[in-house]
Amino acid sequence: MSGQAVLSLFPSGSGKGDSPLERPRVLLADDHDPVLERARSLLRNFQVVGTVNNGRDLVAQALRLQPDVVVLDITMPIMTGIEAAHELHEVGSTAKLVFLTVHEQPAFRHACFAEGALGYVTKSHLGTDLIPAINEALLGHRFISPSIPR
Repeated sequence: MSGQAVLSLFPSGSGKGDSPLERPRVLLADDHDPVLERARSLLRNFQVVGTVNNGRDLVAQALRLQPDVVVLDITMPIMTGIEAAHELHEVGSTAKLVFLTVHEQPAFRHACFAEGALGYVTKSHLGTDLIPAINEALLGHRFISPSIPR
């Protein structure tokens, strides 16, 4: 990170999540544990309700846990993140979707947004872009990592 503090839109005790108000609930999905650990470590001002390693488990846990935001990878086993996003949309999930991926190609980005994504963050900019992407998604706004060529 560039030395700037990046805070949640809803910092602990002053928005969604902590008592008396709750922090936004986030479910993380990626097939690489180090990515999950890094994302979890950044989201101190959010309530991380779970982590999963494949798309099938993502859908099951999202339905069970009812997170406010799902942060998901595109390339996961059993069911891709794009397929999982489609399934969540089909079953009426209201979770905001933020993709965290290595894919910078426009076709991937378009496919994610077509399935209802509000955020698209590159893993190389996880430390600077994930929290702003989640905050924007919570407001109903789109966020794309600024490093991605337009």
